[in-house]
Amino acid sequence: MNKLLIVTTMFERFSNTAIDWLERIGLDKTTAIYFWNLTDFLFVLILSTILYYIAKWIIGSVLKHIAERTATVWDDILFEYKVFHRMAFLIPGLLIRVLAPETLGEFGIKTVHVVQSLASIYIIWIFMFVILTFFKALHAIYKTLEVSKYRPIKPYLQVAAIIVYIIGGLLILAYVLDVKLVTFLAGMGAASAILLFVFKDAILGLIGGIQLSANDMVRPGDWISMPKYGADGSILEITLTTVKIKNADMTITTVPTYALVSESFQNFRSMTESDGRQIKRSLLINMYSVKFCTPEMIERFNKIQLISDYVASKEAEFKTYNKQEDVNDEVAINSRQQTNLGVFMEYLKAYLRSNTNLNQDMDMVVRQLQPKETGIPIEVYAFSKIKTWAEYESIQADMFNHILAVIPEFDLQVFQRPSGTDARLLENKN
Repeated sequence: MNKLLIVTTMFERFSNTAIDWLERIGLDKTTAIYFWNLTDFLFVLILSTILYYIAKWIIGSVLKHIAERTATVWDDILFEYKVFHRMAFLIPGLLIRVLAPETLGEFGIKTVHVVQSLASIYIIWIFMFVILTFFKALHAIYKTLEVSKYRPIKPYLQVAAIIVYIIGGLLILAYVLDVKLVTFLAGMGAASAILLFVFKDAILGLIGGIQLSANDMVRPGDWISMPKYGADGSILEITLTTVKIKNADMTITTVPTYALVSESFQNFRSMTESDGRQIKRSLLINMYSVKFCTPEMIERFNKIQLISDYVASKEAEFKTYNKQEDVNDEVAINSRQQTNLGVFMEYLKAYLRSNTNLNQDMDMVVRQLQPKETGIPIEVYAFSKIKTWAEYESIQADMFNHILAVIPEFDLQVFQRPSGTDARLLENKN
């Protein structure tokens, strides 16, 4: 207290000496006091600027040195986003607001009030600036954590930013209109409907973001498909109001966040996390090509390594049965016989089991579906070990290229709608 009293006394003596000097050069006492008070205010402005640069230098050197020496990442990110640098801007506003009554008292209460209000508005604005910068740094820190891949927080930070904007804007308006904040908020009740309409997308986005996160419906990096919006690709970013999706053709589709809750979409995450990617495709066999196997066909099928044991055992089983039942095998339908379609389906099963690109621990089925006017659908159901798109398509293509090529070996035909070429070939034969 004694030191503060000494400094105050010295400042008063210096002020009196300066005022006396202004009077000696020709100014009257009132003008000299006004001029000196204005000089005091200018001195405060200069001092606040100097203190700002000193604080900025301390933050830029000392805190940077501390952040570089620590093993943690969060302090480096806070420094990178200049959160502490932004706080240095508060020094001029605080200094001007505190010293305004002392430096501008002679100019009247209204002048002091206006300057303090402007300083308060400046301080509020800087606080908003610091908080919003901190939110950006917090998001960057969160992205370094493993949980960020499953629980994005950007929508919540955007909601928090909107709240900061609203509170800061209300405080600034209260200072500009020179009314108490409580009175100002009471008057805002009538405008609540307008605010709800203005922030409708943000409110729906907040609800959608909470539901998406709580139910773990989507994550950044998930591959989703929404045909209604022309979206079929991986999620780049989930924000308060939109979800950005990078399609396979490298275009970007923006979908409203709430649409992922209110409408249906397909998420391929479980496929990418599983041990295989599904292959499910049908072939249409011409029904007129299905027939009983002749001895010549059986002899030919016995030479196919994948099914030679099956064909031999099945043939022995049927011969034993037919002999025991004493059937008249002169008519084919009296006896049990193998069909070329049955042998072909067994070949497909054996081929799938021998394919090293397929996951043998997952479901693997060859089934015959309901016959229709386009033939008999034979469906192949299996899972590829490799899930990346290009390699998966290559594996699937190789499989069905082989299957299509071996179908004639079983005296079967693939159904295909007649074309103009078929008509011309038939005409030439006639």
